[in-house]
Amino acid sequence: MIKGEEFTRTRALIGDDGLDRLAASKILVFGIGGVGSYVCEALVRAGIGEFELVDGDIVDVANINRQLIAMHSTIGRPKTDVAAERMLDINPDVRVRPRHCFYRPENNGEFDFSGFDYIVDAVDDVEAKVSIIVKAAEAGVPVISSMGTGNKMDPSAFRIADIWDTRICPLARAMRRELRRYGVGHVKTVYSEEVPKLSYRGTPATISFVPAAAGLLIAKGVVEDLLSGSR
Repeated sequence: MIKGEEFTRTRALIGDDGLDRLAASKILVFGIGGVGSYVCEALVRAGIGEFELVDGDIVDVANINRQLIAMHSTIGRPKTDVAAERMLDINPDVRVRPRHCFYRPENNGEFDFSGFDYIVDAVDDVEAKVSIIVKAAEAGVPVISSMGTGNKMDPSAFRIADIWDTRICPLARAMRRELRRYGVGHVKTVYSEEVPKLSYRGTPATISFVPAAAGLLIAKGVVEDLLSGSR
């Protein structure tokens, strides 16, 4: 049984069995940016017991407007290391393995998806996202994938849905096109029904509360599935 007063109120909500189930779960998170950093925050505070964090990027000053791990004191440090330290400060008993590398389709053999209870895709690259989803399906491990959060202002427009039921989101449209090639069926996603404020290509515009909302909704989806046993 997970111990500590930190989780007293969570225990009151989901019970000892629920808290124990979360503590026994192992989550693989790809991408520790605006979305992924909030996923990690919410999941460790919910009592998830073990994580592997994958991101090859370092904290940049331009991340400060939206990434939980980005502060002037962390600029220049690997995002995975900063996130792991923060998570251990929240729950000293959590097990976190930071991996300072990028996931690419060509290096997917370096990752054993079968050793996890849930996969979180919070990366930006379409090829990497598709590869993560396909590899998770092959391993029989549930995955939840973040769609686009850039060029948006309305955090209330995010939804959890199968990727085949999404609408409006340009990234989801591109993902559906690629996933058809692999015959992928159900994929749980978090996407926004807000029409993007900007349509130009390039670095997307962002604001603090939009990627955060997507990350928290992803965490909700993961916890609900783990508690229901739907994996």
